[in-house]
Amino acid sequence: MADDKYLSVTDLNYYITQKFKNDPYLHKVFLQGELSNFRYRRNSHQYFSLKDEKSKLNVVMFRTYFDKVNFKPEEGMKVYITGYVSVYGPQGTYQFYAETMEPAGLGALYEQLQQLQHKLAQEGLFNQEHKQPLPHFPDRIAVVTSASGAVIHDILVTVNRRFPHAQVDLFPAQVQGDQAADSLVNAMKQIMAIKDKYDVMIIGRGGGSLEDLWPFNEERVVRQIYEMPVPVISSVGHETDTTLCDLVADVRAATPTAAAEYATPNLTNELANIHQLQSSMLASMQNIIHARREALKRIDNSIIMREPTRLYDEQAQTLDFLKEQLRRNMVRLLELAQQKYQLTRQQLLAKNPKDRVKQYEERASFYRQKLDANVKNILQEKRHGLAKIGQQLDDYSPLKTLDRGYVYVVNEQKQTISSVTQLKPNNKVNLNFKDGKAVAVIKSTRRIKNGNEEK
Repeated sequence: MADDKYLSVTDLNYYITQKFKNDPYLHKVFLQGELSNFRYRRNSHQYFSLKDEKSKLNVVMFRTYFDKVNFKPEEGMKVYITGYVSVYGPQGTYQFYAETMEPAGLGALYEQLQQLQHKLAQEGLFNQEHKQPLPHFPDRIAVVTSASGAVIHDILVTVNRRFPHAQVDLFPAQVQGDQAADSLVNAMKQIMAIKDKYDVMIIGRGGGSLEDLWPFNEERVVRQIYEMPVPVISSVGHETDTTLCDLVADVRAATPTAAAEYATPNLTNELANIHQLQSSMLASMQNIIHARREALKRIDNSIIMREPTRLYDEQAQTLDFLKEQLRRNMVRLLELAQQKYQLTRQQLLAKNPKDRVKQYEERASFYRQKLDANVKNILQEKRHGLAKIGQQLDDYSPLKTLDRGYVYVVNEQKQTISSVTQLKPNNKVNLNFKDGKAVAVIKSTRRIKNGNEEK
């Protein structure tokens, strides 16, 4: 009877469930918050958390309601949700049953992530040209992750299975919490201090919420990965998670196992490739040897090798042909030279200088006779002209006038006196006669004009 006062867990959960159902304030609740731990499940119910700065609430949204959501929910997104509060009996936990969901903008943490991603992208940290190629046969691999997580175990197992030659060194670091970012940076700086020792680096951790993965979105961690001198493989979270470390790394792997596979070759496949190359090389060498043997056999069986004289028969015939052609060309050139000589000789004889001198002498004699005749004619013409001019001069000579009794008068200055106005009484004048001169003194003058005398 004492057991009657004790309730079973099921009874208690049922009682609390009824309390929730009977509370009118919990039948229709309007909530706003930031999506957390959201993992999209295709064709299924969705389970996630809704949080604010201080609290977190588990949420379930059945498929019939989620199919009506007209946008794509993402981790860190701020949303408006309506629904009711109830208890999940099997686990004794209360949770929110969402019926509608609308976007309300980005959550603070998600918005911070977007701003940082945009800033680093503008600086070119995610550009493809900065990506380093992975080595094909690494000797040593550095791993930055938690020493107690499953990541290092998966990497070691995969590397040992695929390429046992590679040595894996763990640089333990915190992968969650406030000190995680500094711990990750310090581990990578240790690798940089001995950078020539490692061929590739893997950084990663398991899945989690945006808050859990936030150290891998810290700016100092991203910049440290960018500065690493060795290629970096990032394996943070699950395949649907994308951190800034994934964007800046040289290669992004969905899982730690995939990261180890990227970092190492498959020894079995490599050995198979080597054997295949060996077989291919051997076959190629055998083909080449066979082809050379066949070529040598054809040469050995050729008529040239059996009758070597045939090697120079054609050349001897060619030589005879060339000699005959040379002889004909020499004869032709000699004939052309002789013809040119005869033509030149004839031209030279045709232009004998003696004949040309004789021609010039005859031409000179002709021109001399013509010159003498011309000179005589010119002298005769000049004599006739001179006689004619002399006769004209004689006809116009003042001496002829003097013969008829005329004189001409000049004053003492030898000026001819042609008018009475040039004379004055007592002037001396010279009178020029035909046969002499006389001096006279003017006593008086009298001018005659129009037949009348004037004093």
